[in-house]
Amino acid sequence: MEMRKSKSIPTFILLVILAVLFIAPVFVVLINSFKGQFYISDAPFSLPNALTFSGLTNYLNGIEKTGFFTAFLYSLFVTVGSVLLLTLGASMTSWYLIRAKNKVSTLLYYLFVFSMIVPFQMVMFTMSKIANILNLDNPLGLIILYLGFGAGLSIFIFSGFVKAIPLEIEEAAVVDGCNPIKMFFSVIFPILRPTAVTVAILNTMWIWNDYLLPYLTVGNDYKTIPIAIQYLQGGYGARDMGALMAMLVLAIIPIIAFYIICQKYIIRGVVAGAVKG
Repeated sequence: MEMRKSKSIPTFILLVILAVLFIAPVFVVLINSFKGQFYISDAPFSLPNALTFSGLTNYLNGIEKTGFFTAFLYSLFVTVGSVLLLTLGASMTSWYLIRAKNKVSTLLYYLFVFSMIVPFQMVMFTMSKIANILNLDNPLGLIILYLGFGAGLSIFIFSGFVKAIPLEIEEAAVVDGCNPIKMFFSVIFPILRPTAVTVAILNTMWIWNDYLLPYLTVGNDYKTIPIAIQYLQGGYGARDMGALMAMLVLAIIPIIAFYIICQKYIIRGVVAGAVKG
């Protein structure tokens, strides 16, 4: 027992160090969001004091300059819509691809997996042009684009878990009179729930923080939070650092809260999808 404790101490110390390294940037952004913008560059790592403390001025200025609440609603709409469609569509597709077991389903599966390794920069200009032609340069169209770009990873994770579901469960559901749709929503999807939560978390963190795809498609017409924050940097290098820090804090609060609430499902779902079957 003592030997086991002695071995765990270096691991604990290492994890504490890593935690500090990961938390430090967020903490620096937080403390600087309460400083006057002229003091941020001079002493970025110091705590606010009577001279540098600016109260909520940075937050109020940032909200006014960026139209933060409008951008928040656009980001929320796109993120929720994309994640719901990705989770539902990828789970249904994975179930079909694994259970069909024919050449077409195998080819489709590997095409989805192959899409994971194609860099976005290779297709972004063609994609933005096609999105414009098909009138997808709006929040609804953005959801469809995210559905395409996120399908590969989501289907890969779901497929690994579907392989672990015994066929006997589905055969029993057929005997009980379930059609494919009823079987999926009554039997399969409840089993896939941990993996579904994992896929939802991963896609939420990606879509909420994504800058390039919304910038290329919707631009200034429907500014999401990353685009709105970027506009705090003016021409010739001018920028309102105080407002920028404040808006970064407001932008990361929802995603951190969502992650903390659901993080227990991440390892469980990823391990289940990658190892089982």
